[in-house]
Amino acid sequence: MRLDRIARHFALAAVALTSANASAAVVHWSDANLVIPPTYAGLYINVELRTTGSSKSLAGWDINPYGNGGISWYSPTGEGVLQLPKFTGAGSLAVGYVVDASGTYLDDTTSEFVEGFDGFWQYNASNYFGFSFTASDGQLHYAWGRMIVGASESDRVLAEIAYESEAGVGIAVGAVPAPSALAILALAGCAKRRRR
Repeated sequence: MRLDRIARHFALAAVALTSANASAAVVHWSDANLVIPPTYAGLYINVELRTTGSSKSLAGWDINPYGNGGISWYSPTGEGVLQLPKFTGAGSLAVGYVVDASGTYLDDTTSEFVEGFDGFWQYNASNYFGFSFTASDGQLHYAWGRMIVGASESDRVLAEIAYESEAGVGIAVGAVPAPSALAILALAGCAKRRRR
């Protein structure tokens, strides 16, 4: 009887893993904590390799937040930061907003700050932005980032970044990798065992 339950447990885990691996995955840099210096150079960031530098010489850089009178954004041509409709610069996105091919991406823009209005960046808050970048596979990927802005535009930390591993697939702002099927089943098994 006990062997039947164990066999059933592993069979369910195998099915869950197979279906989880059939789709694209979110790659999450949860502990980025990149201080963006208030300088003209700012910080150049390679999203996939998780490397940074102070100039364009950083190999494979994808995004460059910079500036000391505001937050400006620079990206390689054909990529950029998502602009919301009716805005002229990079918008602050709501959690759940889908970053995909339907958006307009600017390779040279500035964040717009207006307190208390949706879509504008806010002081003393986490602001979410979307962007596109060309990954090492040579194709366009979609991503989101969370930047914590303090009392001024010069006080900012890029806290986390996430992107879709499959080219051309959109990503919802705030999306992070789901726990693996084996981890969920293991937790369920532990919870069941504790109840006895």
